[in-house]
Order: sequence, then C-alpha cells, then structure tokens
Amino acid sequence: MTRRALVIGASGGIGTALSAALATYGSEVTRLSRAGDGLDLTDPTSVERAMSVLRGPFDTVLIASGILAPEGARPEKSLAEIDAENLARVLAVNAIGPALVLKHLPRLLPQDAQCVVGVLTARVGTIGDNHLGGWYSYRASKAAANQIVRTAAIEISRKRKQAIVVSLHPGTVETPFSKAYSGHAKVTPNEAAANLVAVLDQLTPADNGGFFDWAGKPVPW
Repeated sequence: MTRRALVIGASGGIGTALSAALATYGSEVTRLSRAGDGLDLTDPTSVERAMSVLRGPFDTVLIASGILAPEGARPEKSLAEIDAENLARVLAVNAIGPALVLKHLPRLLPQDAQCVVGVLTARVGTIGDNHLGGWYSYRASKAAANQIVRTAAIEISRKRKQAIVVSLHPGTVETPFSKAYSGHAKVTPNEAAANLVAVLDQLTPADNGGFFDWAGKPVPW
C-alpha cells in the first residue's frame, strides 16, 4: 500500500523540504499552504474548507506552519514591549492554527494501523527549561501548542491505539523566519527535514504525546 502524507504549511522553507523528503521516502504527499491553497490557519472557515475535502487515511501528518513575530515586529525582549495585538496574532498562528487542524484529523487517520502526527513547535516553548526570558509571545504560543498536542494525543489514542501524536523541535533552520537571529547554529531546511523524517521513523505508540528534538531526544516541557 502506498504511504500517504499530509503537510500543512508546505510552502514554507521547512514545509517544502519536509514534503520533498517524504516524497523521496516513497510517500504520496498532499500539500496545503497559504501560498498554494489560500489556507489561513487563523480562520476556522478556511481550515474547514481545506480539510473537509481531504480523504484519508494518511499515515503521516506534519503541521509545519508558524511565525516568529507578526510582520514588521520582532520577538519581545522585555515586558515593556508586549503588544496585545501582536501577542494575539502569534497565538492565533502558532497555537490556535494547529488546534484547528488537529480538530479535523481523527477522521483522516487510519483506525487500526500505525500513523504519526508531528506538530513543529520549538524548544523555547518549554517552561521548565526557560532560563533566559524574553520572547513572550513566541514562547507562550509554543507552550500552548505543546499542551494542545499533548491533549490531542491522549484523545486520539483512545480510538486509534497505534496513533503517535507528538511535538517536534526542528532546531534553528536557515529560513527568512530565522534570518535576523545569528546567535544560533543553523541547519538548512533539507537537513532539518531529513532529521525530522528520521525521528518520525523511529517513533512507536509508546512515544505518543511526547516532545522530541531533531535528534530524537525528549525535550522537557
């Protein structure tokens, strides 16, 4: 049987690379994005329209959408820089958007076969491992996304015992998204995609609800 994959955010740097990597491994890849399909993850009607026409089952689903900050803004360095509209926008894209997609996923997953759903979040979304502060909106949105993924994993696995739903930290990837931040070692989108696909291949149902980095190591919540 042909493996089938769904990539949300497939027009972004890492989304494009993930789609290509999955295709290289033999998957038939369905791609959805704002640029290619008009998918607006902040609009429930747009998500409903895009997801309702899909026909499963998909054995791999990746949600690779996200923003660091709204256009023209930057991650906050202090409490004084918090802006309500910018905070709401980042939460809408990074947390509510994936939740709206996850809402539609159960019917698209196989009932009795192993499948994996990976949502790209970020290590800076961890609460216990936050020692630097700053980046309020981005950190909060990724922490919220992690909780949404964890909760969805519990619910989905009740009826699909072989489902694996996880958060993924891809590392710092060389994209326009990270161009302004030079303090971190970066990998190319193709390298990040290869790393994540390798992690997905190693996961088992026992890993359901986990948070893993690009090397397959658990990330603290």
